[in-house]
Amino acid sequence: MEKDFIIAGFGGQGVLLAGEVLANAFMIDEKNVTWYPSYGAEMRGGTVKCSVSMADEEVSAVQKNSADFVTVLNQASFDKYISWVKKGGSIIVNSSLAAIKKTREDINYVFVPITKLAHEKLGNIKMSNILALGVLSRVSKLISLETLEKAINNVIPEHRKALIPLNIKALKLGYEYDLLSV
Repeated sequence: MEKDFIIAGFGGQGVLLAGEVLANAFMIDEKNVTWYPSYGAEMRGGTVKCSVSMADEEVSAVQKNSADFVTVLNQASFDKYISWVKKGGSIIVNSSLAAIKKTREDINYVFVPITKLAHEKLGNIKMSNILALGVLSRVSKLISLETLEKAINNVIPEHRKALIPLNIKALKLGYEYDLLSV
């Protein structure tokens, strides 16, 4: 089984960190993994995307132009990557920064006000990326919260270790969000 993931947003939203945490979590689960970051020269504020591929066997390719699960944190990423969702796949949309609209009939939409939740429940919009991973964990059913928690501990740099409890809280908030309310 091979599954492909895209996480996209603008620079400064922690897209690459979220992808690194996801890739690390799959490695903890002894999967074969690729993590491929892509960003413009402008960095903060510019478009950022990372692709993660996970497989039981060898991963077929590093860079792909479609994914089973696409997570977008802003409108520009929604507009750009909606066509990359494989038929029957899912797109997780940060409805705080992207319109709630369904332009395709062959995919599953999950709209969650990720930035709003991070601000109101955690007091820090910089937790939006990890909150989105919690939603992704629940939607994909391919990675557990416990494994993602271990990955957060592995990936967060030493000078940011004090933020791990808040990251874990964000992860759980995303996982436990009532997806039926959107």
